[in-house]
Amino acid sequence: MTSYRASRVAEQMKKEVSQIIQEELKDPRVGFVTVTGVDISNDLRYAKIYISILSSEEKETETLEVLNNAKGFIRSEIGKRIRLRFTPEITFKLDKSLERGAYINKLLTQVNQGEEN
Repeated sequence: MTSYRASRVAEQMKKEVSQIIQEELKDPRVGFVTVTGVDISNDLRYAKIYISILSSEEKETETLEVLNNAKGFIRSEIGKRIRLRFTPEITFKLDKSLERGAYINKLLTQVNQGEEN
């Protein structure tokens, strides 16, 4: 159960990290990345940033590696933009929920087409 403050900080971090990745990160290996969510501890010291990458699996791995290498830069930018006593330690996690949703949708479409025949 996260506190109200932690959820507000997580939402603000989600916006800021999205903006940093889209506008400030100049690495050409970073493809189309969407920040899908942020889980932050109640003491605001640790944050898991969930990302979805729209590309092939090897490109996902490469993008995740680039983001992990840029953690220091991203963390310092978060520290400048959000006033907190401590800037949270961040970790990036790949969010596969969009892919799973698309797969389930495809299966449901196939089932529905099977019933029509």
